[in-house]
Amino acid sequence: MKRWEFWPAWAIYLPLAPYIGWLAMRHGGLSVCTHANPGIPRGGIVGESKWDILRMLPPESIVPTALIAPGPIGRRAAAVELAVGEGGWSWPIVLKPDVGERGTGVRLVATPTEARAYLLSMPRAVLAQRFHPGPFEAGVFYVRLPGEARGRIFSITDKRFASVEGDGRSTVRALIWGHERYRMQAGAYLAHLAERADEVPASGEVVRIGFAGNHCRGAMFLDGAGLVTPALTVAFDAIAVRTPGFYFGRFDVRYGNEAEFRAGRGFEIVELNGLLSESTNIYDPRTGYWEAQRVLRAQWRLAFEIGARNARRSAG
Repeated sequence: MKRWEFWPAWAIYLPLAPYIGWLAMRHGGLSVCTHANPGIPRGGIVGESKWDILRMLPPESIVPTALIAPGPIGRRAAAVELAVGEGGWSWPIVLKPDVGERGTGVRLVATPTEARAYLLSMPRAVLAQRFHPGPFEAGVFYVRLPGEARGRIFSITDKRFASVEGDGRSTVRALIWGHERYRMQAGAYLAHLAERADEVPASGEVVRIGFAGNHCRGAMFLDGAGLVTPALTVAFDAIAVRTPGFYFGRFDVRYGNEAEFRAGRGFEIVELNGLLSESTNIYDPRTGYWEAQRVLRAQWRLAFEIGARNARRSAG
């Protein structure tokens, strides 16, 4: 397969392992990097609560969100409808596990009946979020060295949602399998579309086949370096310094207007990922494999440097 962006994770991270091992020896142990974000359990390496992290952020900066705790299905379904009603949201809304990785379990649900069915399939804690229509989504990777007043945007990923154009004859399923890129992730698209995959769109009709901003769920990732401006950096600095114990990670945001976004306005944070965040701009189809390795090395070098500085500060 020529498109390395679709290679399995081990093929991307195995060459990185010796370098991470060297960083660990240099800084005094593998666990040093988990100090990169003292405000997030284990720095955000695995199993952290999305709800707990969102509550750390300035409330005006996030997409309105409610925690739906485990319990009887009637109570949980009522909690979702209460969040929609009291928040002034409209359907559809987004439901997703409070603890989860790479978009697993994220669903766009259109009705209370669909929400109830989702909750029946997901008995653990769930987040309900007002659906932000975008149409734009970005992953803003931010880093700040402890002791410094300002950080920087390490990278931005410009996320594009897949769509197909109907010809009046083919099903959506056939259009996906006939597309050079989309057939690589047909399983993800078809799982999201369900029975709509067998509809036949009219000639010229554009059908969006994915909504989640995850590469493994079918979104195309492009290098968004051109979106970085001083104003945008100031905006994320202002959020980061108000987030206790946060220095390293990726904000996933939605916004409606590119000019406003560049000016540091008009965006809402969907979630914040810590230590195991990726600088996902590496999955731009124009980025070579070894260039991606260089970016990942730079990312992990910063994680260990920030973690080491925080460890020294806490020890002092």
